[in-house]
Amino acid sequence: MREFLASALTWTTAAGPLGQAAFVGLYVLATVAFLPGSVLTLGAGAAFGLWKGFALVSLASTLGACAAFLVGRYLLRDWVARKLEKVPVFAAVAGAVGAEGWKVVLLTRLSPVLPFNLLNYAYGLTTVSFGEYALASWIGMIPGTFLYVYLGAAAGEAARGGSRARTPAEWALYAGGLAATAVAAWLVGRTARRALAAKVKEG
Repeated sequence: MREFLASALTWTTAAGPLGQAAFVGLYVLATVAFLPGSVLTLGAGAAFGLWKGFALVSLASTLGACAAFLVGRYLLRDWVARKLEKVPVFAAVAGAVGAEGWKVVLLTRLSPVLPFNLLNYAYGLTTVSFGEYALASWIGMIPGTFLYVYLGAAAGEAARGGSRARTPAEWALYAGGLAATAVAAWLVGRTARRALAAKVKEG
């Protein structure tokens, strides 16, 4: 499956605006189908560059999360509920959502307590509104999205021989930016994890 996603990403890169639209659609389908989004996220950085890749993944991951939320709430509610019976921590998260709403959604996006794809479906079973879920998910996924796209962009630059075109100082700046992004994401995740633990305990 990873090979298929990689091949599809190669096609979207060469297809211009149509390919970018296809990438968003592919990402949404992958999210709903429980396929690994990390391959597409890293690949977007390598294929489209940092800023375009980030914009595309941010849009696509949010749309995918929203699609899975709606499927979990209206189409596969019983199936999702059975799956979550095996994940005791979700009951605590669901209770916290009932008390705090979008705040808990935001915290779990900043520091996931459940796998991303399962969490999308799981929130469909809670009382959080669709609008609050969508906005909190989009904002909460920004740090992680930026980090992974940055990694992909750096790998793509190196694979294209960018190391020969850039000066050592430019590469040092690039590496420094990556390190700063990683540290920032870690700090945000740690803070969110502590805050989430407090909210779950209260809930």
